[in-house]
This record gives sequence, C-alpha cells and structure tokens, in this order.
Amino acid sequence: MSAPVAATANSFLANIPSPPQGVWYIGPVPLRAYALCIIAGIIAAVWIGSRRWVARGGTEGTVIDIAVFAVPFGLVGGRLYHVATDWHKYFGPDRNPLDALKIWEGGLGIWGAVALGAVGAWIGCRRRGVPLAAFADAVAPGIILAQAIGRLGNWFNQELYGAETTVPWGLEIYRRVDPATGLNDPIGGVAVDSTPMFVVHPTFLYELLWNLLVFALVLWADRKFRMGHGRVFALYVAGYTLGRLWIEMMRTDDATLLFGIRINIFTSLIVFAGAVLYLVIVRGGREDPEQLKGKPMPGEAPAEPKAKADVEEPKKPEADEAEPEATEAKAEDAGGDSGSQARSAEKD
Repeated sequence: MSAPVAATANSFLANIPSPPQGVWYIGPVPLRAYALCIIAGIIAAVWIGSRRWVARGGTEGTVIDIAVFAVPFGLVGGRLYHVATDWHKYFGPDRNPLDALKIWEGGLGIWGAVALGAVGAWIGCRRRGVPLAAFADAVAPGIILAQAIGRLGNWFNQELYGAETTVPWGLEIYRRVDPATGLNDPIGGVAVDSTPMFVVHPTFLYELLWNLLVFALVLWADRKFRMGHGRVFALYVAGYTLGRLWIEMMRTDDATLLFGIRINIFTSLIVFAGAVLYLVIVRGGREDPEQLKGKPMPGEAPAEPKAKADVEEPKKPEADEAEPEATEAKAEDAGGDSGSQARSAEKD
C-alpha cells in the first residue's frame, strides 16, 4: 500500500467507516463477523433455491439434501483455490503453513467454491435422481446473493479494497491492535481510534452492488424466457465474471501475478468466455417437472405406492358396475335387440 492520503478530519465526513472490529468474544468463544456473513449467505441461498426448485416442479427438501454435499465441498474448494493462488501468504519466507487452515480470517476463492461445490452437488443430485443442470438453474440466483452477503464479511475484516482515493464514498481503514498485547492485528484486533490510516476504494462494496444487479438480472431473465438446461447458471456465471473483471483491476491487495497481471483477471476472462459459449450453444426451455421429482433418499418410504393404494381404496368400481346392469334391465324391458346391444356394449 502506498503512502496514506493526506486529509483533514472534515474530508472524512462523507467517507464510509470500517467497523472498529470484526470479532467479539462470548467468554472464550470468538464470534466472527466474516463467518456469520458466510453462514447468512448460505442460508439465503438454500432458502431461495428451495423455493425456486419447488416452483419449477421439484420436491420440497431436495435442495437441502443436496446442499449437505455441495456446501462443505464448496467451502473446501474455495479455500483450496485461495491458498493455491495466494500461496506466498502461507508458504513464503517467515510464513506459517498452518495459517492456511484459518478460514475464519478470510480467503475463499469463488472459483474453487463453485468448481468443487458443483462436484458435491453432482453427488447429491445422483443420490436424489435429479438433473444437475436443473438444480444449478434453481440455485443460481441464491448463489450470487450469498456472494453479495459474504462481501460484508470483507468489510468487517478490512480487506479486498482498492487504491487510495478522495471520492466521497472512500473506505476508511483503521489501525487495529490486539488489546492484550498491543500488537497490530488487522483481522482480530480492535481499532485504536476513528482516525483512518488511509482512505481507499471500497471494491468489496462495488462487488456487492454488482452481485445484487446480477441477482436481479438472472431472476428477470429466467422469468421472461423460462430458461433451463443450465442456462440460468451460465447467465449468472457470465454476469458475475464480467463484473469481477473490472473490479479485480481496481484491487491493490497482494495477489499472485501472471505476466504481471493478477491471476484472477485471467480466470475471469476464461470463465466468462466459457459461460457465454454455453449460452450460445445450449438451447431449450425448462425441463419437464416430472424429471425434477427425483427419488427418495435411502431409508425413506417411497411415496408412489401409497398414492396408488389411496386411489384403489374407494369402492367406485361397484357403483360403475351398477350402471350397466340398470341399463341392461331397461333395455330388456323395452324388448327386441336392445338388451343384446346393451350386453355387447358392456363387454366392449
């Protein structure tokens, strides 16, 4: 980070303050804002995905069953991507490799989260007997909303910001220290005072707002064009990567470079191109709702036989048999061939 922006107290009045701390303690137990934001995002994604799945013809509870696999896989994948692309933070000189396990300090790569999360979703979809593409379409809006909520965690951690700026919406960055030792602790510490060390572009906020726009776009496009076969998910990916591309160019935090360019810029370009290609090639509307019914999980009683038994219980057939008999009796009373015709009709 370059030298702090020189500014008077009055120039800070219109800026966005950072939270004085991102961790609170209930006894010895730390309550971390970053973790709470991630959890809130997951809950929102599952809730929205469940509602959309049922609305598209799926069975209630399916999204939660699949999320049991997708969420842990996604968290592991997100952390692996972050550690792989920012390896110098954990395996460089004077670094502690065990810090790679400290997920609560931030650092989840969305690319790894989506990639490995898709593997978990595939496992869950196979167990449930539902198409992965249809599931991805149902949960896509919830995923981008979860990303928006998760960005609030970066605000509490004072991370993912851009270069210093004098714009009115600049983000104030405070010096935080560990109250017990007085040492610098940007993640778990408490702000010394409300005077910022510097004011920067709040790129976390830019991405949050962009994600909300993509969320609205995906919902609108799906409702208008009734998209299916993974095209809703592809639209979400294309929209997100397009925004991530220009936001990534504004960030100034340490990152792995490739040919002097942040590696996430290359990733955004490649993934964006793939998503657009998918949208162009794949056609077709929503899947048949019957395909979304799936099958019961192991140990669950199948619902189908029960429904058939309920249909066979009523004694409607006896009532139906009475009608031909009455018709035949009337025909016989009328005489001639009418009775024979009625009997023939009954046999047919």
